[in-house]
Amino acid sequence: MLPIDAAAHSSRWRRRHPVDKAVLGLGLTVLAISLPPWPGAALVLVTALAVLLGPAGVPARRLWRAYRVPLGFCVTGAATLLVQVGGPEGFVSLADDGGLRAGELLLRTSAASLGVLLFAFTTPMSDLLPRLVKAGVPAPVVDVALVTYRMSFLLLDSVRRIREAQAARLGHTGRAAEWRSLAGLGATAFVRAFDRATRLQAGLAGRGYDGTLRVLVPRARVSVPFTAASCVLLAALVALTLVLEKALP
Repeated sequence: MLPIDAAAHSSRWRRRHPVDKAVLGLGLTVLAISLPPWPGAALVLVTALAVLLGPAGVPARRLWRAYRVPLGFCVTGAATLLVQVGGPEGFVSLADDGGLRAGELLLRTSAASLGVLLFAFTTPMSDLLPRLVKAGVPAPVVDVALVTYRMSFLLLDSVRRIREAQAARLGHTGRAAEWRSLAGLGATAFVRAFDRATRLQAGLAGRGYDGTLRVLVPRARVSVPFTAASCVLLAALVALTLVLEKALP
């Protein structure tokens, strides 16, 4: 199990309905994109970080391990705005207002990423996917997503076991050995993935699969107080952004 999935299953908000957490987490993401970068996206970033480390109870180290990957993409995307290609100053030169635009983009994307992580760290996929059918998503699409989600963990476990076996047989002692081990890893994982898929299909057929996967979903109700508090928080962020935008130079 991936660390973010383990954190979602052990979250304080694990038993809350996904709608409750979607209103807050995805609402923060929408505000990060739609509000002015300063001070709007900055306020969203601080708020999302405070909720993650506070009420949601996400450990700081685990949050950083998950956040550093999208943050790297955010920094890479913002860095491209610092330069321009072509123009009177040469083939590659510093862009006018490049630092300002890069900072604004970095604020927006990093704040939006925290909003998505807030939802991901508190909502297991096994709770979310089965409920998508009631939201209007076709059942076959949800079934494919469920199977892919579960199979991915089996594939990752197979890759881990193969790498451990290769390391025990001195398969990582040199560059040539590393390449041979990598090729063997890819081939073995490919064969095992197809073998597991074949066995899964045979198992479903033997259990009378009729085109729909039926799974048990933990009972949960949409919390009106929680959703209302989330809406109040989002509205307060919008109002505070408008006030600070006029007050700050």
